[in-house]
Amino acid sequence: MASSAMDALVPLVTALYEAQAFKFGDFVLKSGLSSPVYVDLRGIVSRPLLLKQVADILFKTAQNAGISFDTVCGVPYTALPLATVICSTYQIPMLIRRKETKDYGTKRLIEGTINPGETCLIIEDVVTSGSSVWETVEVLQREGLKVTDAIVLLDREQGGKAKLQEQGIHLHSVCTLSKILEILEQQKKINAEMVGKVTRFIQDNNFGIAKQNGIEPAKETLKELSFGMRAQLPGTHPMASKLLRLMEKKQTNLCLSADVIEAKELLQLAATLGPSICMLKTHVDILNDFNMEIMENLKALAEIHEFLIFEDRKFADIGNTVKKQYEGGVFKIASWADLVNAHVVPGPGVVKGLSEVGMPMQRGCLLIAEMSSSGSLAMGDYTKAAVKMAEENSEFVIGFISGSRVSKKPEFVHLTPGVQIQAGGDNLGQQYNSPQEVIGKRGSDVIIVGRGILTASNHLEAAEMYRKAAWEAYLARLNV
Repeated sequence: MASSAMDALVPLVTALYEAQAFKFGDFVLKSGLSSPVYVDLRGIVSRPLLLKQVADILFKTAQNAGISFDTVCGVPYTALPLATVICSTYQIPMLIRRKETKDYGTKRLIEGTINPGETCLIIEDVVTSGSSVWETVEVLQREGLKVTDAIVLLDREQGGKAKLQEQGIHLHSVCTLSKILEILEQQKKINAEMVGKVTRFIQDNNFGIAKQNGIEPAKETLKELSFGMRAQLPGTHPMASKLLRLMEKKQTNLCLSADVIEAKELLQLAATLGPSICMLKTHVDILNDFNMEIMENLKALAEIHEFLIFEDRKFADIGNTVKKQYEGGVFKIASWADLVNAHVVPGPGVVKGLSEVGMPMQRGCLLIAEMSSSGSLAMGDYTKAAVKMAEENSEFVIGFISGSRVSKKPEFVHLTPGVQIQAGGDNLGQQYNSPQEVIGKRGSDVIIVGRGILTASNHLEAAEMYRKAAWEAYLARLNV
Protein backbone atom coordinates (compact mmCIF):
# COMPACT_ATOMS: atom_id res chain seq x y z
CA MET A 1 0.00 0.00 0.00
CA ALA A 2 1.36 3.42 -0.98
CA SER A 3 2.34 5.84 1.78
CA SER A 4 -0.38 8.37 0.90
CA ALA A 5 -3.06 5.68 0.97
CA MET A 6 -1.69 4.42 4.28
CA ASP A 7 -1.79 7.94 5.70
CA ALA A 8 -5.42 8.34 4.62
CA LEU A 9 -6.33 5.15 6.46
CA VAL A 10 -4.81 6.13 9.79
CA PRO A 11 -7.57 8.54 10.97
CA LEU A 12 -10.27 6.10 9.87
CA VAL A 13 -8.69 3.15 11.70
CA THR A 14 -8.20 5.34 14.79
CA ALA A 15 -11.85 6.42 14.75
CA LEU A 16 -13.03 2.83 14.32
CA TYR A 17 -10.81 1.66 17.19
CA GLU A 18 -12.21 4.41 19.45
CA ALA A 19 -15.72 3.31 18.45
CA GLN A 20 -14.76 -0.21 19.66
CA ALA A 21 -15.13 -1.71 16.19
CA PHE A 22 -11.92 -3.69 16.87
CA LYS A 23 -11.62 -5.68 20.08
CA PHE A 24 -8.64 -7.77 21.15
CA GLY A 25 -8.67 -10.63 23.66
CA ASP A 26 -10.37 -14.03 23.41
CA PHE A 27 -13.62 -14.28 21.45
CA VAL A 28 -15.72 -17.13 20.07
CA LEU A 29 -16.70 -16.37 16.48
CA LYS A 30 -19.90 -17.51 14.79
CA SER A 31 -17.90 -20.23 13.06
CA GLY A 32 -16.94 -21.63 16.46
CA LEU A 33 -13.32 -20.51 16.22
CA SER A 34 -11.64 -18.97 19.25
CA SER A 35 -10.17 -15.73 17.91
CA PRO A 36 -7.84 -13.11 19.45
CA VAL A 37 -9.62 -10.34 17.51
CA TYR A 38 -13.27 -9.46 17.05
CA VAL A 39 -14.48 -6.97 14.45
CA ASP A 40 -17.91 -5.43 15.01
CA LEU A 41 -18.95 -2.46 12.88
CA ARG A 42 -22.61 -2.40 13.91
CA GLY A 43 -22.01 0.41 16.38
CA ILE A 44 -21.08 2.95 13.70
CA VAL A 45 -24.77 3.51 12.89
CA SER A 46 -24.89 5.61 16.05
CA ARG A 47 -21.99 7.77 14.85
CA PRO A 48 -23.22 9.63 11.73
CA LEU A 49 -19.88 11.24 10.85
CA LEU A 50 -18.02 7.94 11.09
CA LEU A 51 -20.75 6.16 9.14
CA LYS A 52 -20.41 8.71 6.32
CA GLN A 53 -16.61 8.50 6.46
CA VAL A 54 -16.73 4.73 5.97
CA ALA A 55 -19.36 5.01 3.21
CA ASP A 56 -17.29 7.61 1.35
CA ILE A 57 -14.10 5.57 1.41
CA LEU A 58 -16.00 2.49 0.17
CA PHE A 59 -17.36 4.49 -2.77
CA LYS A 60 -13.93 5.98 -3.58
CA THR A 61 -12.46 2.46 -3.54
CA ALA A 62 -15.01 1.46 -6.18
CA GLN A 63 -14.15 4.54 -8.24
CA ASN A 64 -10.40 3.92 -8.00
CA ALA A 65 -10.95 0.33 -9.14
CA GLY A 66 -12.76 1.62 -12.26
CA ILE A 67 -15.87 -0.48 -11.55
CA SER A 68 -18.94 0.23 -13.70
CA PHE A 69 -22.29 -0.48 -12.06
CA ASP A 70 -25.95 0.53 -12.24
CA THR A 71 -27.15 -0.19 -8.73
CA VAL A 72 -25.86 -1.05 -5.24
CA CYS A 73 -26.83 -3.74 -2.72
CA GLY A 74 -25.52 -4.01 0.84
CA VAL A 75 -25.07 -7.42 2.46
CA PRO A 76 -27.54 -7.64 5.37
CA TYR A 77 -27.43 -6.39 7.96
CA THR A 78 -24.40 -4.27 8.91
CA ALA A 79 -23.68 -3.13 5.35
CA LEU A 80 -27.25 -1.93 4.73
CA PRO A 81 -26.76 1.53 6.29
CA LEU A 82 -23.44 1.88 4.45
CA ALA A 83 -25.12 1.15 1.12
CA THR A 84 -27.95 3.54 2.02
CA VAL A 85 -25.54 6.43 2.69
CA ILE A 86 -23.62 5.74 -0.53
CA CYS A 87 -26.78 5.64 -2.65
CA SER A 88 -28.28 8.72 -1.01
CA THR A 89 -25.07 10.76 -1.27
CA TYR A 90 -24.19 9.84 -4.85
CA GLN A 91 -27.75 9.38 -6.20
CA ILE A 92 -27.40 5.71 -7.11
CA PRO A 93 -30.37 3.30 -7.23
CA MET A 94 -30.31 0.84 -4.33
CA LEU A 95 -31.56 -2.69 -3.83
CA ILE A 96 -32.21 -4.34 -0.45
CA ARG A 97 -31.69 -8.05 0.05
CA ARG A 98 -33.83 -9.69 2.70
CA LYS A 99 -32.46 -12.57 4.77
CA GLU A 100 -35.86 -14.24 4.68
CA THR A 101 -38.86 -14.25 2.37
CA LYS A 102 -41.94 -12.42 3.63
CA ASP A 103 -44.99 -14.63 4.07
CA TYR A 104 -47.25 -11.84 2.86
CA GLY A 105 -47.36 -9.24 0.08
CA THR A 106 -44.87 -9.78 -2.77
CA LYS A 107 -42.86 -12.41 -0.87
CA ARG A 108 -39.66 -11.10 -2.50
CA LEU A 109 -36.09 -11.52 -1.33
CA ILE A 110 -34.97 -8.37 -3.18
CA GLU A 111 -36.69 -5.02 -2.61
CA GLY A 112 -36.37 -2.17 -5.09
CA THR A 113 -36.63 -1.75 -8.84
CA ILE A 114 -34.99 -4.71 -10.55
CA ASN A 115 -33.90 -4.32 -14.17
CA PRO A 116 -32.55 -7.66 -15.43
CA GLY A 117 -29.25 -7.27 -17.24
CA GLU A 118 -28.04 -4.35 -15.10
CA THR A 119 -24.89 -4.64 -13.02
CA CYS A 120 -25.10 -4.51 -9.22
CA LEU A 121 -22.18 -3.64 -6.93
CA ILE A 122 -22.14 -5.37 -3.54
CA ILE A 123 -21.13 -3.51 -0.37
CA GLU A 124 -19.89 -5.46 2.68
CA ASP A 125 -18.32 -4.46 5.98
CA VAL A 126 -16.07 -7.46 6.77
CA VAL A 127 -15.16 -10.55 4.73
CA THR A 128 -13.81 -13.73 6.31
CA SER A 129 -14.83 -16.73 4.18
CA GLY A 130 -16.85 -14.71 1.66
CA SER A 131 -20.01 -16.79 2.25
CA SER A 132 -22.28 -13.83 3.08
CA VAL A 133 -21.21 -12.00 -0.08
CA TRP A 134 -21.77 -15.11 -2.17
CA GLU A 135 -25.24 -15.67 -0.71
CA THR A 136 -26.15 -12.14 -1.79
CA VAL A 137 -24.63 -12.69 -5.24
CA GLU A 138 -26.76 -15.80 -5.77
CA VAL A 139 -29.99 -14.01 -4.85
CA LEU A 140 -29.21 -11.09 -7.17
CA GLN A 141 -28.21 -13.36 -10.04
CA ARG A 142 -31.48 -15.27 -9.75
CA GLU A 143 -33.22 -11.96 -10.44
CA GLY A 144 -31.27 -11.57 -13.69
CA LEU A 145 -28.72 -9.06 -12.42
CA LYS A 146 -25.02 -9.15 -13.23
CA VAL A 147 -22.63 -9.18 -10.28
CA THR A 148 -18.88 -8.99 -10.86
CA ASP A 149 -17.48 -6.93 -7.98
CA ALA A 150 -17.80 -6.41 -4.23
CA ILE A 151 -16.34 -3.65 -2.07
CA VAL A 152 -15.46 -4.45 1.55
CA LEU A 153 -14.10 -2.24 4.30
CA LEU A 154 -12.01 -4.99 5.91
CA ASP A 155 -10.63 -8.21 4.48
CA ARG A 156 -9.69 -10.52 7.37
CA GLU A 157 -7.33 -12.32 4.95
CA GLN A 158 -8.70 -15.77 5.75
CA GLY A 159 -9.41 -16.95 2.22
CA GLY A 160 -12.62 -15.07 1.36
CA LYS A 161 -11.08 -13.10 -1.50
CA ALA A 162 -9.72 -16.22 -3.18
CA LYS A 163 -12.97 -18.14 -2.75
CA LEU A 164 -14.99 -15.30 -4.30
CA GLN A 165 -12.50 -15.02 -7.15
CA GLU A 166 -13.15 -18.70 -7.92
CA GLN A 167 -16.82 -17.76 -8.38
CA GLY A 168 -16.00 -14.85 -10.66
CA ILE A 169 -16.42 -12.10 -8.05
CA HIS A 170 -13.60 -9.56 -7.65
CA LEU A 171 -13.26 -8.39 -4.03
CA HIS A 172 -11.81 -4.91 -3.48
CA SER A 173 -10.93 -4.05 0.12
CA VAL A 174 -10.31 -0.69 1.73
CA CYS A 175 -7.89 -2.32 4.14
CA THR A 176 -6.77 -5.68 5.46
CA LEU A 177 -6.49 -6.94 9.00
CA SER A 178 -2.70 -6.88 8.67
CA LYS A 179 -2.75 -3.15 7.86
CA ILE A 180 -5.00 -2.45 10.82
CA LEU A 181 -2.58 -4.30 13.10
CA GLU A 182 0.28 -2.26 11.67
CA ILE A 183 -1.49 1.05 12.28
CA LEU A 184 -2.65 0.18 15.80
CA GLU A 185 0.79 -1.09 16.79
CA GLN A 186 2.40 2.13 15.55
CA GLN A 187 -0.09 4.07 17.67
CA LYS A 188 0.76 1.81 20.65
CA LYS A 189 -2.88 0.74 21.01
CA ILE A 190 -1.83 -2.92 20.82
CA ASN A 191 1.55 -4.54 21.51
CA ALA A 192 3.76 -6.80 19.43
CA GLU A 193 2.57 -9.89 21.30
CA MET A 194 -1.05 -9.27 20.27
CA VAL A 195 0.03 -8.57 16.69
CA GLY A 196 1.79 -11.94 16.70
CA LYS A 197 -1.28 -13.74 18.08
CA VAL A 198 -3.59 -12.29 15.44
CA THR A 199 -1.10 -12.91 12.64
CA ARG A 200 -0.73 -16.57 13.64
CA PHE A 201 -4.51 -16.86 13.84
CA ILE A 202 -4.85 -15.57 10.27
CA GLN A 203 -2.18 -17.96 9.03
CA ASP A 204 -3.58 -20.98 10.88
CA ASN A 205 -7.14 -20.36 9.73
CA ASN A 206 -6.75 -19.33 6.11
CA PHE A 207 -9.03 -21.90 4.54
CA GLY A 208 -8.42 -20.74 1.00
CA ILE A 209 -4.68 -21.43 1.26
CA ALA A 210 -5.26 -24.72 3.06
CA LYS A 211 -7.56 -25.89 0.29
CA GLN A 212 -5.14 -24.81 -2.45
CA ASN A 213 -2.35 -26.77 -0.77
CA GLY A 214 -4.52 -29.85 -0.39
CA ILE A 215 -4.45 -29.85 3.42
CA GLU A 216 -7.20 -29.77 6.02
CA PRO A 217 -8.03 -26.53 7.87
CA ALA A 218 -6.80 -26.17 11.43
CA LYS A 219 -8.35 -28.74 13.74
CA GLU A 220 -9.79 -25.97 15.89
CA THR A 221 -12.41 -25.29 13.20
CA LEU A 222 -13.89 -28.71 13.94
CA LYS A 223 -13.71 -28.41 17.70
CA GLU A 224 -16.88 -29.07 19.64
CA LEU A 225 -17.82 -25.97 21.64
CA SER A 226 -18.83 -26.27 25.28
CA PHE A 227 -22.27 -25.14 26.37
CA GLY A 228 -20.66 -22.17 28.11
CA MET A 229 -18.84 -21.07 24.94
CA ARG A 230 -21.96 -21.42 22.82
CA ALA A 231 -23.85 -19.25 25.29
CA GLN A 232 -21.39 -16.42 24.50
CA LEU A 233 -21.73 -16.53 20.71
CA PRO A 234 -23.03 -13.19 19.33
CA GLY A 235 -25.90 -14.88 17.49
CA THR A 236 -27.17 -17.02 20.36
CA HIS A 237 -30.74 -16.18 21.40
CA PRO A 238 -31.00 -14.86 25.00
CA MET A 239 -33.22 -17.80 26.02
CA ALA A 240 -30.82 -20.31 24.44
CA SER A 241 -27.94 -18.54 26.18
CA LYS A 242 -29.77 -18.80 29.52
CA LEU A 243 -30.36 -22.51 28.98
CA LEU A 244 -26.76 -23.21 27.96
CA ARG A 245 -25.39 -21.28 30.93
CA LEU A 246 -27.52 -23.08 33.50
CA MET A 247 -26.68 -26.43 31.90
CA GLU A 248 -22.99 -25.63 32.31
CA LYS A 249 -23.50 -24.36 35.86
CA LYS A 250 -25.64 -27.29 37.07
CA GLN A 251 -23.87 -29.91 34.94
CA THR A 252 -27.12 -31.25 33.59
CA ASN A 253 -28.58 -31.62 30.11
CA LEU A 254 -31.63 -33.53 31.31
CA CYS A 255 -35.19 -32.38 30.59
CA LEU A 256 -37.94 -34.06 32.61
CA SER A 257 -41.07 -34.86 30.64
CA ALA A 258 -43.59 -34.40 33.45
CA ASP A 259 -46.60 -35.87 31.68
CA VAL A 260 -48.75 -36.23 34.78
CA ILE A 261 -52.45 -35.51 35.22
CA GLU A 262 -52.53 -34.10 38.77
CA ALA A 263 -51.13 -30.69 39.74
CA LYS A 264 -49.90 -31.94 43.10
CA GLU A 265 -47.70 -34.56 41.42
CA LEU A 266 -46.40 -32.01 38.92
CA LEU A 267 -45.26 -29.66 41.69
CA GLN A 268 -43.79 -32.51 43.74
CA LEU A 269 -41.70 -33.62 40.75
CA ALA A 270 -40.51 -30.06 40.16
CA ALA A 271 -39.53 -29.64 43.81
CA THR A 272 -37.75 -32.99 44.07
CA LEU A 273 -36.06 -33.18 40.69
CA GLY A 274 -35.51 -29.46 40.07
CA PRO A 275 -31.81 -29.59 41.09
CA SER A 276 -31.16 -32.43 38.62
CA ILE A 277 -32.75 -30.95 35.50
CA CYS A 278 -32.19 -28.05 33.13
CA MET A 279 -35.77 -28.03 31.93
CA LEU A 280 -39.22 -29.32 32.86
CA LYS A 281 -41.57 -30.20 30.00
CA THR A 282 -45.30 -29.98 30.55
CA HIS A 283 -48.44 -31.07 28.72
CA VAL A 284 -50.66 -28.62 30.54
CA ASP A 285 -53.84 -29.72 28.75
CA ILE A 286 -53.75 -33.18 30.40
CA LEU A 287 -53.91 -31.75 33.94
CA ASN A 288 -57.27 -32.58 35.49
CA ASP A 289 -57.11 -29.71 37.98
CA PHE A 290 -55.34 -26.93 36.08
CA ASN A 291 -55.45 -23.36 37.34
CA MET A 292 -53.12 -20.37 37.01
CA GLU A 293 -52.04 -20.60 40.67
CA ILE A 294 -50.42 -23.96 39.88
CA MET A 295 -48.36 -22.38 37.15
CA GLU A 296 -47.30 -19.53 39.42
CA ASN A 297 -46.08 -22.13 41.91
CA LEU A 298 -44.24 -23.95 39.13
CA LYS A 299 -42.59 -20.71 38.04
CA ALA A 300 -41.43 -20.12 41.62
CA LEU A 301 -39.88 -23.61 41.78
CA ALA A 302 -38.19 -23.01 38.40
CA GLU A 303 -36.60 -19.85 39.75
CA ILE A 304 -35.43 -21.55 42.95
CA HIS A 305 -33.92 -24.59 41.23
CA GLU A 306 -32.86 -22.85 37.99
CA PHE A 307 -34.64 -24.76 35.28
CA LEU A 308 -36.73 -23.63 32.31
CA ILE A 309 -40.39 -24.49 31.73
CA PHE A 310 -41.14 -25.93 28.31
CA GLU A 311 -44.78 -26.39 27.31
CA ASP A 312 -44.97 -29.17 24.75
CA ARG A 313 -47.95 -27.61 22.96
CA LYS A 314 -46.84 -28.46 19.40
CA PHE A 315 -48.57 -25.49 17.78
CA ALA A 316 -49.69 -26.35 14.25
CA ASP A 317 -52.18 -23.83 12.91
CA ILE A 318 -52.31 -20.54 11.04
CA GLY A 319 -50.55 -17.57 12.61
CA ASN A 320 -53.66 -15.79 13.88
CA THR A 321 -54.93 -18.93 15.62
CA VAL A 322 -51.67 -19.94 17.30
CA LYS A 323 -51.21 -16.36 18.48
CA LYS A 324 -54.52 -16.63 20.38
CA GLN A 325 -53.72 -20.13 21.65
CA TYR A 326 -50.35 -18.97 22.96
CA GLU A 327 -51.46 -15.74 24.57
CA GLY A 328 -54.98 -16.41 25.82
CA GLY A 329 -57.54 -19.10 26.37
CA VAL A 330 -57.68 -21.08 29.58
CA PHE A 331 -53.96 -21.83 29.78
CA LYS A 332 -52.35 -18.43 28.95
CA ILE A 333 -49.18 -20.33 28.02
CA ALA A 334 -47.04 -17.31 27.22
CA SER A 335 -47.43 -16.00 30.77
CA TRP A 336 -45.54 -18.92 32.33
CA ALA A 337 -43.71 -21.04 29.71
CA ASP A 338 -40.15 -20.05 28.81
CA LEU A 339 -40.30 -22.23 25.71
CA VAL A 340 -42.91 -23.69 23.40
CA ASN A 341 -42.64 -25.75 20.23
CA ALA A 342 -44.29 -25.80 16.83
CA HIS A 343 -44.68 -27.94 13.74
CA VAL A 344 -43.53 -26.38 10.46
CA VAL A 345 -46.41 -27.83 8.40
CA PRO A 346 -48.41 -24.54 8.44
CA GLY A 347 -45.42 -22.62 7.05
CA PRO A 348 -43.67 -19.53 8.48
CA GLY A 349 -46.96 -18.00 9.61
CA VAL A 350 -46.99 -20.27 12.67
CA VAL A 351 -43.65 -18.82 13.84
CA LYS A 352 -44.71 -15.27 13.02
CA GLY A 353 -47.92 -15.61 15.03
CA LEU A 354 -46.10 -17.06 18.04
CA SER A 355 -43.27 -14.54 17.85
CA GLU A 356 -45.64 -11.58 18.01
CA VAL A 357 -46.58 -12.77 21.48
CA GLY A 358 -43.33 -14.38 22.63
CA MET A 359 -40.64 -11.97 21.46
CA PRO A 360 -41.76 -8.99 23.59
CA MET A 361 -41.74 -11.36 26.57
CA GLN A 362 -38.27 -12.73 25.68
CA ARG A 363 -39.64 -16.25 25.19
CA GLY A 364 -38.27 -18.83 22.77
CA CYS A 365 -39.55 -21.45 20.37
CA LEU A 366 -38.34 -24.90 19.28
CA LEU A 367 -39.27 -26.25 15.85
CA ILE A 368 -40.12 -29.92 15.50
CA ALA A 369 -37.66 -31.18 12.90
CA GLU A 370 -37.84 -34.91 13.68
CA MET A 371 -40.02 -37.11 15.91
CA SER A 372 -39.26 -40.24 17.90
CA SER A 373 -42.41 -42.14 16.91
CA SER A 374 -42.19 -45.07 14.51
CA GLY A 375 -43.24 -44.18 10.96
CA SER A 376 -42.91 -40.44 11.50
CA LEU A 377 -43.07 -38.34 8.32
CA ALA A 378 -40.85 -35.65 9.88
CA MET A 379 -37.74 -36.48 7.88
CA GLY A 380 -35.88 -35.58 4.70
CA ASP A 381 -37.21 -32.44 3.01
CA TYR A 382 -39.48 -31.76 5.97
CA THR A 383 -36.48 -31.61 8.29
CA LYS A 384 -34.57 -29.37 5.87
CA ALA A 385 -37.56 -27.02 5.73
CA ALA A 386 -37.61 -26.85 9.53
CA VAL A 387 -33.91 -25.90 9.63
CA LYS A 388 -34.41 -23.23 6.97
CA MET A 389 -37.37 -21.78 8.87
CA ALA A 390 -35.34 -21.69 12.08
CA GLU A 391 -32.47 -19.87 10.38
CA GLU A 392 -34.88 -17.30 8.93
CA ASN A 393 -36.51 -16.71 12.32
CA SER A 394 -33.55 -16.98 14.69
CA GLU A 395 -34.70 -13.92 16.63
CA PHE A 396 -37.37 -16.20 18.16
CA VAL A 397 -36.50 -19.82 17.28
CA ILE A 398 -33.72 -21.17 19.51
CA GLY A 399 -33.43 -24.73 18.22
CA PHE A 400 -35.12 -28.02 17.46
CA ILE A 401 -36.92 -31.07 18.73
CA SER A 402 -35.09 -33.78 16.79
CA GLY A 403 -33.53 -37.20 17.04
CA SER A 404 -30.11 -35.87 16.08
CA ARG A 405 -28.24 -32.66 15.31
CA VAL A 406 -29.94 -31.22 12.22
CA SER A 407 -28.12 -27.86 12.11
CA LYS A 408 -24.38 -27.21 12.29
CA LYS A 409 -24.91 -23.75 13.76
CA PRO A 410 -23.81 -23.83 17.42
CA GLU A 411 -26.31 -21.10 18.31
CA PHE A 412 -29.16 -23.61 17.97
CA VAL A 413 -29.90 -26.18 20.69
CA HIS A 414 -31.18 -29.68 19.99
CA LEU A 415 -33.54 -31.56 22.31
CA THR A 416 -34.25 -35.24 21.78
CA PRO A 417 -37.27 -37.10 23.22
CA GLY A 418 -37.69 -40.85 23.47
CA VAL A 419 -34.63 -41.52 25.63
CA GLN A 420 -34.18 -44.46 27.99
CA ILE A 421 -31.11 -46.12 29.45
CA GLN A 422 -32.10 -49.28 27.61
CA ALA A 423 -32.98 -48.75 23.93
CA GLY A 424 -36.22 -50.22 22.58
CA GLY A 425 -39.85 -49.16 22.13
CA ASP A 426 -43.44 -49.46 23.33
CA ASN A 427 -46.58 -50.83 21.70
CA LEU A 428 -47.73 -47.33 20.63
CA GLY A 429 -44.85 -46.63 18.28
CA GLN A 430 -42.47 -44.79 20.62
CA GLN A 431 -38.84 -45.55 19.83
CA TYR A 432 -36.22 -45.22 22.60
CA ASN A 433 -32.51 -44.49 22.34
CA SER A 434 -29.87 -44.31 25.07
CA PRO A 435 -28.30 -41.05 26.34
CA GLN A 436 -24.93 -42.17 24.95
CA GLU A 437 -26.45 -42.69 21.50
CA VAL A 438 -28.39 -39.41 21.47
CA ILE A 439 -25.74 -37.10 22.97
CA GLY A 440 -22.51 -38.85 22.06
CA LYS A 441 -23.20 -40.16 18.56
CA ARG A 442 -26.09 -38.11 17.21
CA GLY A 443 -24.87 -34.76 18.54
CA SER A 444 -28.00 -33.66 20.39
CA ASP A 445 -27.69 -31.38 23.44
CA VAL A 446 -30.56 -32.26 25.78
CA ILE A 447 -32.28 -35.57 26.49
CA ILE A 448 -36.01 -35.53 27.25
CA VAL A 449 -36.94 -38.35 29.61
CA GLY A 450 -40.41 -39.20 30.88
CA ARG A 451 -41.36 -42.77 31.62
CA GLY A 452 -37.78 -43.79 32.35
CA ILE A 453 -38.00 -41.59 35.46
CA LEU A 454 -41.72 -41.49 36.25
CA THR A 455 -42.14 -45.29 36.35
CA ALA A 456 -39.07 -45.78 38.58
CA SER A 457 -39.62 -46.58 42.25
CA ASN A 458 -37.24 -43.74 43.21
CA HIS A 459 -37.68 -40.71 40.94
CA LEU A 460 -34.60 -38.87 42.21
CA GLU A 461 -32.26 -41.84 41.80
CA ALA A 462 -33.56 -42.43 38.28
CA ALA A 463 -33.21 -38.74 37.35
CA GLU A 464 -29.64 -38.68 38.64
CA MET A 465 -28.82 -41.80 36.66
CA TYR A 466 -30.04 -40.13 33.45
CA ARG A 467 -28.38 -36.81 34.31
CA LYS A 468 -25.00 -38.44 34.85
CA ALA A 469 -25.27 -40.59 31.71
CA ALA A 470 -26.18 -37.60 29.50
CA TRP A 471 -23.56 -35.31 31.04
CA GLU A 472 -20.80 -37.90 30.69
CA ALA A 473 -21.78 -38.41 27.04
CA TYR A 474 -21.54 -34.63 26.52
CA LEU A 475 -18.10 -34.45 28.19
CA ALA A 476 -16.87 -37.37 26.07
CA ARG A 477 -18.07 -35.53 22.94
CA LEU A 478 -16.09 -32.44 23.96
CA ASN A 479 -12.92 -34.46 24.32
CA VAL A 480 -13.10 -36.28 20.98
